[in-house]
Amino acid sequence: MPTMADVARSAGVSVATVSHVLNGTRPVLPHTRQAVLDAVDELGYTPNTLARSLVTSRTRSIGLAVSAISNPYFTEILQGVEAGALEHGYSLLIADPHDDPDHECKVVQLLHERRVDGMIVAPSADPRELVSYLGRHRVPTVFLDRVIDGVIEGVVRGAVEGVVGGVVGDAVEDPADGRQRFDQVCAENTGPMARLVAHLAELGHRRIGLVAGLPGLSTTAERITGYRQGLTAARLSYDDDLVVHGDSASAGAERATATLLSRAAPPTALVTANNAMTIGTLRALRDRGLSVPDDLALCCFDDFAWADLFSPRLTAIAQPSREIGAQAVRVLLERLAAPDRPARTVRLDCAFVHRTSCGCPDSGERGRPSQSSPSSPSSQPSQP
Repeated sequence: MPTMADVARSAGVSVATVSHVLNGTRPVLPHTRQAVLDAVDELGYTPNTLARSLVTSRTRSIGLAVSAISNPYFTEILQGVEAGALEHGYSLLIADPHDDPDHECKVVQLLHERRVDGMIVAPSADPRELVSYLGRHRVPTVFLDRVIDGVIEGVVRGAVEGVVGGVVGDAVEDPADGRQRFDQVCAENTGPMARLVAHLAELGHRRIGLVAGLPGLSTTAERITGYRQGLTAARLSYDDDLVVHGDSASAGAERATATLLSRAAPPTALVTANNAMTIGTLRALRDRGLSVPDDLALCCFDDFAWADLFSPRLTAIAQPSREIGAQAVRVLLERLAAPDRPARTVRLDCAFVHRTSCGCPDSGERGRPSQSSPSSPSSQPSQP
């Protein structure tokens, strides 16, 4: 196997120059750089990643911890992360926390022990220990899909006030300036959900139910907020009886939908808050012999590959899942390059995909996506 010394001899340069070219540690004249690259190609030289990591303290690897990897939404996010990492010469180490806080901490610790340069994590509904660990060890981290601002404020400070100041508070905030330490990348949730509700209201529905996600997740809280905003815009009253939690899973949504349908005054339209829960809701409707949209209109948050194949075709909010993954990599690499810059939250726009499950007539066209809010990603520093 050719060595760096072989490359240096072939290119007529020193071993140090070869190292600078391959590691980007010092500018090298263009013709010298090209000579080194040509020698690398000719000899088939492969850099020793382990040896290089011992010198640079970098492994050029990223730890990715996302739950429900079998979920099409997270699968597409994973594809975006993988493509972004590969583009910049990074490898991925992947773990599934199973949305369990204890397991989440274990897999994140294992990834950290593998000396990854940074992590991309979709936090669970109770991220206290996760945030504490990452903060104590100052692990460069991007939170993906779910943000922790509201979660830490509502779950941590509200539920365990006596613990936060000594443990989680120090992890979340940088003592130097009081600002949040972690970067975050996610989709817009509130506006797109409000649009689904407004669309159903425009079709004449006055009792619109919501099958919400797992309590404690920021996505759940934001989509409930969007649901309420949509009702307010349509001059409809909020009714607790019309909101149930499907816990972000198919089985949970099936049970929750059954509860809604058993109400004395059941809804005439439903909004489901993720793709897995859409499947569970459809099962519950089928079991009761109900037809969509004739008996009950349906819209869902999360589009997926086969949503256009259902009969009726599902009206949905499509999240830019691959771009969320790719953007998370870019934000993490920016953090690695500038560790002291202010943390920021990047939100990407979703698209409204108009089909027929809402009760609109079939135009014969495939679902037509349209922007549900401003089209460019928003990026802002996190607030203290």
